[in-house]
Amino acid sequence: MNRVTDTCIPEGEAMRRIEAAVAEEWVAADKAGERYFPHEFMYKVIRSGKLKKFYQIDPKNSWMLAACEKNLPIYVPGWEDATLGNMYAGRCITGEIRNVHTVRTGIEYMVRLADWYTNTSKTLRNGEGSIGFFQIGGGIAGDFPICVVPMLHQDLGRTNVPLWGYFAQISDSTTSYGSYSGAVPNEKITWGKLGIETPKFLIESDASIVAPLAFALVLGW
Repeated sequence: MNRVTDTCIPEGEAMRRIEAAVAEEWVAADKAGERYFPHEFMYKVIRSGKLKKFYQIDPKNSWMLAACEKNLPIYVPGWEDATLGNMYAGRCITGEIRNVHTVRTGIEYMVRLADWYTNTSKTLRNGEGSIGFFQIGGGIAGDFPICVVPMLHQDLGRTNVPLWGYFAQISDSTTSYGSYSGAVPNEKITWGKLGIETPKFLIESDASIVAPLAFALVLGW
């Protein structure tokens, strides 16, 4: 996130605009004693219309706007290691934000994800399907959510919770056992993230090209 910001995204025309809008939401929530997840703050900004005049694409083509309209749950681990995380930390240092936990933490994200997975999987136990894992890219964004299953099994002892129904990944990382980004699917078996019989697919390509094609196929476009 930081590297992309440093080299590709105009600071004044992008990050500072977002900062001004989201900071208002941070401060307002802090003063009201309220706490929200990172993605919920972004939804607040979108719904407020503060950035609408700066849109550079047709709104119908924005995945972020679509997610907001559906109020989709988004899990953002490691949010602190990003430009907005630095901006938030700065306001905690200056005292504009008194409660550092006004933005809810990654641990809370995992707790919510565990509740979602447990409850949703219960509704699928009558042969109605399963919960699959489609990973785009690598690193913490992929490894964090996939770990919810071994966490439920190993740390909570919930053996009745099903494994992921399938695993698919689009990766442009160099293949490497033991790494987050480049590990092949079979490596995840030893961690309890996937089962031996779990259907596994690895597409080594550019996700910006392959992901839309895969989604189009699944949706029957």
